Amino acid sequence: MKLGIYVGDETVIHFTRGGGQEIGTGTVLDRFVFSSSPAHPSDNPCPKCGDQSRLDGVISSCIDCFLSGGELYLFEYDVSAALFLAKPRGGTCTLAKSDPPEDILHRASFLLQNGFGGYNIFKNNCEDFAIYCKTGLLVITNISVGRSGQAASFLAATSAVVSSPLRFLTASFSGLAVVGYGMYCASRLVSDIGVRRDVSKIPVERLIASSS
Repeated sequence: MKLGIYVGDETVIHFTRGGGQEIGTGTVLDRFVFSSSPAHPSDNPCPKCGDQSRLDGVISSCIDCFLSGGELYLFEYDVSAALFLAKPRGGTCTLAKSDPPEDILHRASFLLQNGFGGYNIFKNNCEDFAIYCKTGLLVITNISVGRSGQAASFLAATSAVVSSPLRFLTASFSGLAVVGYGMYCASRLVSDIGVRRDVSKIPVERLIASSS
């Protein structure tokens, strides 16, 4: 699922990995995760956006190119812990509060001109970009892996399946499923940027200055 910032006039600013470029995980995922660039073929470019199939970084697209035939979903902010846990799929909501629209548009427009670093599926992806634009929050440690909800869900699911010693404490399949799902939910919750302690509100100008 792609995330971006709608800025009006049928336009979305979003962070993308260019077509044909690896995501930089160094894992088998590089073979299966495809570009989030708009999907118009280069020989039939969008009349509004032109050929964006090879672009990467922060780009501006019309909403049709951004969706690429997919459905439009609204990412939810400032949700309760109960609602967060009720959504089994990561990357759909956060406990963090959204800032005023003028702050969101300023960050998105500034990053469109100055970039958001290199795309990485676990550490710096389209969800990280959108959540930063909406909240100004960033993880401030290099130790943590996967600050986005989609990445956290993947890691939480993996941890629930292979890393829990509790799986040996129940003999039934249903008991194993309950324990695994409970661990998955707990891992997602503590990984959410709205409750993590290793986050800080970073002005966009400082973000660019520190990375240059």
